[in-house]
Amino acid sequence: MKGAPAGPVLVTGLPRSGTSWTGRMLAAGGGLVYVNEPLNPQHPPGRCPGVLAAQVTHRFQYICDDNADQWLPAFRDTVALRYRWGAELRANHSPYDLARLVRYGTAFALGRLRGRRALLDDPFAVLSAGWFASRLGCTVIALVRDPVAFAASWRRLGWTVRLRDLLDQPLLVRDHPDLLRLRPLLRSADDLAKTAALWRAARTVLDRTPGILVTSYDELAADPLPGFRRLYAHAGLPWTAAAERRITRACTATGGGHRAFAWSGLSRTAFRPMNSRQALARATQGLSEDEATRIRTLTQLSEAGPPPDRGNSDHHSRRTGHRPAGR
Repeated sequence: MKGAPAGPVLVTGLPRSGTSWTGRMLAAGGGLVYVNEPLNPQHPPGRCPGVLAAQVTHRFQYICDDNADQWLPAFRDTVALRYRWGAELRANHSPYDLARLVRYGTAFALGRLRGRRALLDDPFAVLSAGWFASRLGCTVIALVRDPVAFAASWRRLGWTVRLRDLLDQPLLVRDHPDLLRLRPLLRSADDLAKTAALWRAARTVLDRTPGILVTSYDELAADPLPGFRRLYAHAGLPWTAAAERRITRACTATGGGHRAFAWSGLSRTAFRPMNSRQALARATQGLSEDEATRIRTLTQLSEAGPPPDRGNSDHHSRRTGHRPAGR
């Protein structure tokens, strides 16, 4: 494909925004090696030095030019599919870890031999998407979910937003001082307000980030085949009959219920085969109408939009057919 991107792919977006599903569908074409959440601070899937030889200290780790010395060499190895067998063996050696080592080590080696590209599925990279695009040459696809569905999903899972993970990163706050507005919520017991604040903060950062594709998970789930055709083209991936069959099968599956996670090989991910349209229809279950209205009010984005020198959400929207969520 002449002129198509040849570097790695990063699929990101806040947790529960469809990154695992989208990543698996992009990998269905066979041209990518799927790498699951190297920046996740929990093991597994994170804290695996065979995959990423760097120490993750925060959820939503912020990476920029001022701390790139500790991240750039490690991620260059990851996206080049160079697996660090010795480092992984020294750090993780349970039976599960050893099986995962063999799986990842083999996938990386075969991927290099076959000329495949790395696909990083990592919601915890969402605030660093610009760095991945500019320094690693990643094609970045950032997913944004409807804020009400996002909040409902977090509530069903019993997840709590830890805003200190953002505010305890000086470089992140320096580059995005709007995050200081989150401080009054640090001691708050209002989980809906904190979830809305996280959604709004991430969306604002993404809208200000040039060189990435911001796209709607909800629109992709509503009409997956044309949506994935566009994403394949954007990432420079060939759209094949095999990819279309696999995506159709995965997006029209029945069952699955509300399970939050499933095992795929040796990876525990949020992906599972599902009927994407049916999943979309029940996505807001668990929130009352008043709570849904409150979430939409709290996530309302400024009509003025971000500063023109930092990118523009409407520009991304025109490229993807996405209407800015929360409006």
